[in-house]
Amino acid sequence: MSLLTPGRRVHVMGAGGAGMSGLALWLAERGAVVSGCDAAASPVLDELVARRVAVALGHDPSHLSGVDAVVWSPAVGPDNPELVAAATLGLERVDRPAALAQVTAATPTWGVAGTHGKTTATSMLVQVALAAGRDAGWLLGAPVLGVGANGHYGTEGLVLEVDESYGTMSGVVPEALALTNVEPDHLDHYGTLERLEAAFAELVARTAGPVVAWTDDPGAARALAHATRPTGVGTAPGAPWRVVEVTLRRDGSRFELRGPDERLEVDLRVTGRHNVANAAVVAALARTLGVEARAVERGLSNFLGAPRRFQRRGAWRGVDVVEDYAHLPGEIAATLAAARELGYDRVGVVFQPHRVTRTLALLGSFPPAFDGAAVVVVTDLYRAGEPNPEGVTGERVATALAERGVVGSVHYVADLDRVPETLAGALDDLDLDLVLVLGAGDVGRVIVELPGGLA
Repeated sequence: MSLLTPGRRVHVMGAGGAGMSGLALWLAERGAVVSGCDAAASPVLDELVARRVAVALGHDPSHLSGVDAVVWSPAVGPDNPELVAAATLGLERVDRPAALAQVTAATPTWGVAGTHGKTTATSMLVQVALAAGRDAGWLLGAPVLGVGANGHYGTEGLVLEVDESYGTMSGVVPEALALTNVEPDHLDHYGTLERLEAAFAELVARTAGPVVAWTDDPGAARALAHATRPTGVGTAPGAPWRVVEVTLRRDGSRFELRGPDERLEVDLRVTGRHNVANAAVVAALARTLGVEARAVERGLSNFLGAPRRFQRRGAWRGVDVVEDYAHLPGEIAATLAAARELGYDRVGVVFQPHRVTRTLALLGSFPPAFDGAAVVVVTDLYRAGEPNPEGVTGERVATALAERGVVGSVHYVADLDRVPETLAGALDDLDLDLVLVLGAGDVGRVIVELPGGLA
C-alpha cells in the first residue's frame, strides 16, 4: 500500500508546519481522505480547515480512528502518543522524507534545491509552469503569492521545493532540478559541510534529467559535477547560460539571460542580485525542459515575490521598513548587499537568531554578514522547540558582532517588546534610511509594535 493509493485515509501529524500543510493539501486534492493535528492553533491550520481537511489540536490516539496511514514531521518525537498508538494499531507509518520519496517516485517532478532561495525560486517555477499552460501541482514552504496555498495537486507533474533539513531530500527523485546554492546549514543533522555537500551531490546524481545550477556559488558548482545532464548558469563569460545587463530598482529588476543561440529579457517585480540568480536558474531549467521562451519571460514577470523575502512593510517616521526571512550568514549578507545597491546608506537591522544548534555552528560566520550596517539590534534566539541546556542566548551573536568592530552600534535586546524603543533611539541618533527586520522566527511582530505605526 502507498499514501497515493486512491481513497487512502491519511493522518498528518505536525500539519501546522509549512512543509506538512502543503503535503496535506496535495494529498487531499489528489483524492486521499486527509486529517491532521498539531500542538497549537495557527493560521496554517485555519487554511487546512478552509480546504476541508479535518484538523484537531494536540496529539491523542483518538485522532487515529478510521485512519490507514500516518505521516509525521521532524518536529514529532518518537515517543509521541499518536505515533506510538499508530505502531500498536499496525498502521502504515511514513515520515516526511519517505512520503516525499513516494510522491516523487510516482509523479514527474521539477525540483528546486539549495540552502537558501528555494521558496522564491520554486514560486518562480510555478509561475513559469502556469504561464506555459501546464496543469502543474506544487509543494513548497510558503503560499505562492497571487496563485494559492503552498500545496496543490495538478495532473501534469509537480513543482517541488526540495528541503534539505533533517535529511528530507534523501529519497526525493526529481525528473529535473534547479540548484541555487550550497552553504553551511542544518549541521546539527549533517555534522559537517562535507556531509551536507555530499547529500546535495547525491540528489543531483539521482536526477534523471537536466540539472541547472548557479555556478557563481562554489558549493552548487561542486554538486553540479555529479549530474548526468549538467548545465551551469552564472555571470562568468564561459557560463553556458550567462546573466548580463543587470538593472536593480527598489521595485524590481531587469536582466538579460544569454543561452545557446538565444536571449531572454527578464523583468522581475522583486529586486536584488540573489533574486536575479534565482530567476536565471529557473529560466534556464525551463528552457532546457522545452518551455517556450515567451512563457518563461511572462511567468517570471508574474512572480509577485515570496512572503518575508525583502518584503516592504511600509514606512516608519519616513524610513522604509523591510522584512526578510534571512537567518543564515549568506542570506543576511545578500540582503544587506541588495539594500546598498538600491541606494540605502544608513541601514538599521533587527536580527533574531534561529535555533540553538544553528547559532552555535555558524557563530563565527555571522559577524562579517552584517558589515555595512549602521546599527544591529540582536534579539534572543527563536529556539523552534530545540532544547537549550547551556542557556545560549542571542547575546553570543551580539558579542561576536561587537568584537569584530565594523558595525557602528550593536545592541542585545532579549525581549522583542523592547526592540521598538531601541530602534527609535537609533533612528534619532543615526538618521537611518532603512530598517531591516531579519529572521525565520516571530521577529516580524516588532514591526506592528513600532511607535506610531507604519505609513
